[in-house]
Amino acid sequence: MSNPEEKPDLLDCPASVGGDAPAAPLEIIVPRDVPLGGPRAMPVRRTLPSRQRSLIGAWCFVDHYGPDDVARTGGMKVPPHPHIGLQTVSWLFSGRIVHRDSAGHHADVLPGEVNLMTAGRGISHSEISADEDEPVLHGAQLWVALPADALNVEPRFDHHRPDPVAGADWSLRVFLGTLAGSTSPVSTYTPLLGAEVLLDPGASLGLEIDPAFEHGLLVDTGSVEVSTGADGDGGLIAPGELGYLTPGRSRLLLRAGAEPVRLLLLGGPPFGESIVMWWNFVGRTHEEIVEARQAWMTAITDPGSGAVVGDSQQVAESRFGTVIGDHLAPIPAPGLPGTRLRTRR
Repeated sequence: MSNPEEKPDLLDCPASVGGDAPAAPLEIIVPRDVPLGGPRAMPVRRTLPSRQRSLIGAWCFVDHYGPDDVARTGGMKVPPHPHIGLQTVSWLFSGRIVHRDSAGHHADVLPGEVNLMTAGRGISHSEISADEDEPVLHGAQLWVALPADALNVEPRFDHHRPDPVAGADWSLRVFLGTLAGSTSPVSTYTPLLGAEVLLDPGASLGLEIDPAFEHGLLVDTGSVEVSTGADGDGGLIAPGELGYLTPGRSRLLLRAGAEPVRLLLLGGPPFGESIVMWWNFVGRTHEEIVEARQAWMTAITDPGSGAVVGDSQQVAESRFGTVIGDHLAPIPAPGLPGTRLRTRR
């Protein structure tokens, strides 16, 4: 997912509080509303990155959207655009999105199935919602920062439909990592956890978690009381909010309120590397981002007219390739700010 009009400004925020600053028992990150495009754009709620925090493990970007009536809102229509240095993780609650990329992958994003695209040294892709039989679009788009030794890996695409793990009044699906005895076969370049958790009204669920991980809980529906067993360590997370927990906890207790709860549980060890994140690019230096932007703009510009090509099949050969089968005009990169891009942790 890309948003050329909004993303640069929203990412130009202070890095996470660190150093000797004490961590709150449960840090609540409130979402910002971001439109994806023009006046009929599909709105999304962004919690990461935020002024409070840039990363949770290697998770560096969390957009939460819907439920949206695609016929009314126009749904998701993101033409070909580039990425470097990250993995995109798509998870739907309802609806359908058609994914195409320059590595030749053409796949549907469907509820309960994870699609993970590794950009590595460079890839371009498009995402278009389909409303023929799935008119309500609802889900999350997540990004994972690649570590320095994986920044130049070959682009890759993985798909997995996890089997549910269920109890009397709860169920969960693990799409990355390991939780509740379930392990995803999808490989990542740093240890990660990604799982959807469903709770009936009033239900409680205790989970063993990795104490080396920091965790984030993105609540989609209902509200959930979170605790870790220590006195005063926990709190309430409302719909749309992202709750953050520092490492050092080995158990997580979730308790639903009067309504059913659906949430995404994300985690990973602290990333340990500073990153530069701008538009659709994750790198380590300002110069890497400038180079990637120039490569994309050169590829999508008609040398005769100086204008962006009107059909993505006319994109010139570059590290980003051509999105096979997509004829929409590619998205031009926004202008860089007048100052050097800042690193963040």
